[in-house]
Amino acid sequence: MKKLFFVFALIPLLTSCKKTTKEAREDLVILAMTDGQWKVSSFTLNGTTITSDFTNYRFKYFSNRTVDAINNGTVEKTGTWEGNSSTMTISASFSGAILPLFLLNGTWTITRNGWTYVEATLTAGSEVRTLRLDKV
Repeated sequence: MKKLFFVFALIPLLTSCKKTTKEAREDLVILAMTDGQWKVSSFTLNGTTITSDFTNYRFKYFSNRTVDAINNGTVEKTGTWEGNSSTMTISASFSGAILPLFLLNGTWTITRNGWTYVEATLTAGSEVRTLRLDKV
């Protein structure tokens, strides 16, 4: 009987460890994204490079899941973002945005990443977009 009680006592501890690990991964995503500003160092649309459309932009991510698109030092648009370490995705939404910011909207699949860069792809209908963000 004591052994059975011990096993049941351990179940909540083991479950909370999984939750803590997931929360720790999410905290790392938030820390990585909110530490500094980011720039688009590469962007292709259906194989055509249009990186120059983003030259004057910097992006500042915040822990409240908002992101500022800064054009030549001025906030042009504030959007929302979400990162998911389990599915290796990051999503962005700039409501009412025009080109080129509109192209960032959607859920991106992260293909490579490090503390200072993220490479991702997004397929929207027949469009294939690839992106590389680097910390400034």
